[in-house]
Amino acid sequence: MSCFDPRFASRPGYARVFRPGGLTLGLFFPMESYDGPVPRMDVTEQSARALQAERAGFAALWVRDIPLLDPSFGDAGQLYDPWVWLSHIAARTTRIALATGSTVLPLRNPIDTAKSAASVDLLSGGRLVLGAATGDRGVEFPAYGLDRDDSPELFRTAVTTLRRLWSEDFPAVDSRYGTLRDAGVLPKPDGGRIPLLVTGHSRQSMPWIAEHADGWLMYPRPLIQQRRTTAMWQKAVAEAGGAAKPFSQSLYLDLVERADARPSAIHLGYRTGRRYLRTHLEGLREAGVHHVVLNLKYGRRPADEVVQELAEYILPHFPAHERAAMVSAA
Repeated sequence: MSCFDPRFASRPGYARVFRPGGLTLGLFFPMESYDGPVPRMDVTEQSARALQAERAGFAALWVRDIPLLDPSFGDAGQLYDPWVWLSHIAARTTRIALATGSTVLPLRNPIDTAKSAASVDLLSGGRLVLGAATGDRGVEFPAYGLDRDDSPELFRTAVTTLRRLWSEDFPAVDSRYGTLRDAGVLPKPDGGRIPLLVTGHSRQSMPWIAEHADGWLMYPRPLIQQRRTTAMWQKAVAEAGGAAKPFSQSLYLDLVERADARPSAIHLGYRTGRRYLRTHLEGLREAGVHHVVLNLKYGRRPADEVVQELAEYILPHFPAHERAAMVSAA
């Protein structure tokens, strides 16, 4: 089966994660369970989990962009700057895709985001997938001297500017971020473009997202609702005049030891056994979901045990695409 966008077919990260008709799995950092907003985030342990995930056949590792600790929000993510942490993980892995879920574009000058993203992408061998969002933490915008009401416009400006900075040598740019003349940003990603997924609605219209995003990163929903959401997405993409684009979602998971345990709801996910998890993922694949990012924050078992069980019983049914291609060729 072909890649969604031929421009990204030679990009190892995107090609490993996305293929029409298939569903792959990723993991959010930190790969650990923890109470409260701040994880332990032991660097040695997390690096070992990253290697375990790559060897097991997960498609991607994801980081979040959370510049400030807001105790009322409940989650500080992987603590470290996303670009620094991705560079650390890129140096310790070789194949697994590296993704942001999501970079808060309005908070930073697109020049800085363009340079950081292209640097990680090139240093990792083309493994970056850029999830992007407007930001949803109230303390962030005042701290950056910005008005959150301006975030929709800033987001659109950032997306357009990133694409130009990656593809043009000396673009003339005038925006609320500043004026750029007679200068360019280096390095540039291979092909002049990094796949960019819009997260949620990011305060944009569906037609705009369908036209400008390379894919959609959405929140978990009940299966029947997610089926309607994926259909709406592909309809909007078709109306924008383009080929199909991938659909991704997150999912919090507390995988219990009893394989046949029935599901119960947790925040944005399920506490369940592996049999229901496989059934649920199969339903998402049939509904048109192409990638699911698992978050282990609310788990009650050691993360390495959960990753091992997923590797043994779940991943064979949802392999990363390079592995699926090898199996087909064999």
